[in-house]
Amino acid sequence: MAHLPDTKTLLLITLLWAVAAYVIVPRLWLLYFRRHPLLVASARVTLTGDGHPGDPVNIALIGSEGEIVRAMTAAGWFPANPITLASCVRIAADTVFHRPDDDAPVSNLFLFGRKQDLAFEQPLAGGPRRRHHVRFWRWDELYQGRPAWFGAATFDAAVGLSHTTGQVTHHIAPDIDAERGRLVGELQQAGMVRSVEWKDGFHAELEGRNGGGDPWHTDGRLAIVSLR
Repeated sequence: MAHLPDTKTLLLITLLWAVAAYVIVPRLWLLYFRRHPLLVASARVTLTGDGHPGDPVNIALIGSEGEIVRAMTAAGWFPANPITLASCVRIAADTVFHRPDDDAPVSNLFLFGRKQDLAFEQPLAGGPRRRHHVRFWRWDELYQGRPAWFGAATFDAAVGLSHTTGQVTHHIAPDIDAERGRLVGELQQAGMVRSVEWKDGFHAELEGRNGGGDPWHTDGRLAIVSLR
């Protein structure tokens, strides 16, 4: 029978993994992207905290912050909690024990030089390892005289280790257009939409990988949804 490592060895291995995944590797990636600015994503793809391209932007909502919150709530979405020690412990426990968590936190992604202004999610049965979620960043300009919010809607399909850092993370489903269409349809069903426009060619690159190394693909269009 193979000899199993003792408790001290397991703790040491866990500590070494945590330091590498959450301290050393992210700093190395940050230095790498600073020295290779051509690899940094444009404003049409979000960025992770260590400089990796994150989730692609695929939807824009037109309206005030209050209108965004009201529309998303009416469509059956829940505002995500901010990242705190308490919320991180809770999502970890809910994931392990398959408990529902309607407002579990989402990781920070960056657009326009700042983290998301708003985030929403739709949980599924079995806990927060699988969920629909979207982040929004307010644009510094107006769209037809109204505030505009760029969003990245994706589906968390599973929990695992990041392919780039080794950190525990959600892995997204590759079809980001399906999540874009789903969100547009739910807002329309809730009666919150004035009009929908489609901007062709918003993305020149139609496939890529996000910060966790998960592949994604798109038809390159941006849905522009004007709210009532």
